[in-house]
Amino acid sequence: MKSEVRVVCAHDCPDMCSLIAHVEDGKVVRVQGDPDHPYTAGFACGKVNRDADLVNSPERIKTPLKRTGPKGSGQFKPITWDEALDEISAKWKAIIAESGPLALLGYAYSAHQGLMNRGLVNGLFHALGASRLQAGTVCDTCCETAWDVTVGSVGGADPEDVVHSDLVISWGADLAATNVHFWALAEEQRKKRGVPIVVIDPRRTRSAKAADLYLPIRIGTDAALALGIMHILVRDKLANRDYIAQHTLGFDKVEREILPKFPPQRVAEITGLAVTDIEKLAAMYGKAKAALIRLGEGMTRLTHGGQALRTVALLPGVSGHYAVKGGGALLLTAASCDLNYAAVRKPSGLAATRNVNHLRLGEELLNMQDPPIRALYVAANNPAVTCPEVHKVQKGLLREDLFTVVHDPFMTDTAKYADIVLPAASYLETDDLYRAYGAYWMQWGRQAAKPQGEARSNFDVAQALAGRMGLSDRIFTLAPQDAAKELFKGATGPAAAADPEKLFAGEPIHIAHEFKGQQFKTPSGKLEFYSEQLAKQGVSPLPDWNEDPAEVAEAAKWPLRLLTAPGYFQAHTAFSGVGFLRQREGKPFCVLHPEDAGKRGLKNGDEVRLFNDRGAIGLMLQVGDDIQPGVVLVPGQRPTGEAVSGTINMLCSDRYTDMGEGATYQSTWLDVGKWTA
Repeated sequence: MKSEVRVVCAHDCPDMCSLIAHVEDGKVVRVQGDPDHPYTAGFACGKVNRDADLVNSPERIKTPLKRTGPKGSGQFKPITWDEALDEISAKWKAIIAESGPLALLGYAYSAHQGLMNRGLVNGLFHALGASRLQAGTVCDTCCETAWDVTVGSVGGADPEDVVHSDLVISWGADLAATNVHFWALAEEQRKKRGVPIVVIDPRRTRSAKAADLYLPIRIGTDAALALGIMHILVRDKLANRDYIAQHTLGFDKVEREILPKFPPQRVAEITGLAVTDIEKLAAMYGKAKAALIRLGEGMTRLTHGGQALRTVALLPGVSGHYAVKGGGALLLTAASCDLNYAAVRKPSGLAATRNVNHLRLGEELLNMQDPPIRALYVAANNPAVTCPEVHKVQKGLLREDLFTVVHDPFMTDTAKYADIVLPAASYLETDDLYRAYGAYWMQWGRQAAKPQGEARSNFDVAQALAGRMGLSDRIFTLAPQDAAKELFKGATGPAAAADPEKLFAGEPIHIAHEFKGQQFKTPSGKLEFYSEQLAKQGVSPLPDWNEDPAEVAEAAKWPLRLLTAPGYFQAHTAFSGVGFLRQREGKPFCVLHPEDAGKRGLKNGDEVRLFNDRGAIGLMLQVGDDIQPGVVLVPGQRPTGEAVSGTINMLCSDRYTDMGEGATYQSTWLDVGKWTA
């Protein structure tokens, strides 16, 4: 029997593609783009096109497992679901009786789940009164905070309005890899109307190779370039004075105190760019009528990352492009989808009194007290690979007194440290509600096939554990569709007008506001060049660029700076269960410029050692000029067993960004040499 089921891609990607799953005799045999969706338009990326292989992977965990050997050894025996759930609930009850609920930590993030499967796990631990995960710090809290203090908690430009743009700037985003449908729309406008595309990125990505103008900026200097462009706009009388006066706050201070420090020659020295290219970009931007900047999150994963994104986000305020359809800036859209998320994520229950920062899991597992974390539940995440200072995470997971449960489709690095491993359903095997974070669409994803083996969804397991723990909140008894309806009760903005029944019937819903210029939800109601919020936090209230003393000291000690970026076929470990994609990506590798490789006597294909004060790992070497001298590129997050040795986050510090307490992966210095076993 054959059927086609409209599903939604659940991988952590801004596009949220509508897909068609082809099912034969209850098995997903092919996944393809849904041609009827207005934005994702009938095609999917090379990774998602292989998701039939992912859901049917022979590497999937089929039954619940209980540890039989030492932690980290990966030695387990099959047990039943009842045995697993009974043991988990019994352990949790005993720990709560001895140490209180704060000794429990639920660790769930996005990975390959929608709002229901992700949200209800968090809701379980909220209702228990457990320690709360401050999620997203490894990814987007820095950029979100920077955007919020500048523009406000509101979405940016609609990517579909690129049909009205006359200039597109991809700033720190490899759109061909991470936002492919926006990239396709931008390329279409270039072909139809001659709209130029500019790419600003330390790496010559696929997007950069296709751009009309590529600026290979030095890592960490984005704010300086943005201030240099502002300097030229003012100098050449291309600043929109009417817009600045009506819709912004504090530009006079920036113009007086900051911009004189960033003439083109100094900006060129800071960024490594040619003065002519800086002048060319500023002229293109200042003369455009509707320039759209697509902001990447990568520029914020360093010490001054918040200031970098904040400064770039201010540019459309100088030009006035925020007032024009097709102009402005786009970072994320999720803040404009005002659903009642608390209905699922925060049911009634004890309020937690402490947070655990996502990126400092290792530190807290080792050192948190009163009480220490005694039970860890990990769903849809792999912290033994993704967290900075992985050595700390591994050491914490090795604690014999830490009761760890991992719910995942695959035996991840983290799962090998667990006491109980639970087989998880994939997005193709469960119902869920999806809200894009790089476009203004909501969709309901239907279950295309029954879960493999005994796998169960996050939603199901959260409800089963809630029942065993004696939680009485209604959300833990509802079917997925009924639970999803709760999100619409109390929703505001366009989401309030959405009809969930239409979603359940398979109709995607567009949730963008009617465009009347970029909204600003700052305290002043304006675009804030001067931020009183930042001043109160002890952070510079004006956009600026300065070298960080700690970074200067590390750069003097180590010759190479780390650049991390998504891999084209192995963006993160959620794709590691597909052998075809692993083969396409190749063994975990790093990239050195020919000049740096030559200095070290290294050649393409060598096994090399990457090292600094935090440790050493082994990767395969590729030599190429897509990056600049002085940089080592490591694409993707890969399981430790695939590499020559280790994973790149063993070398990254768990210090915070300047705002949002985010991760500083790119503020890592190291060296590379020949691998010795």
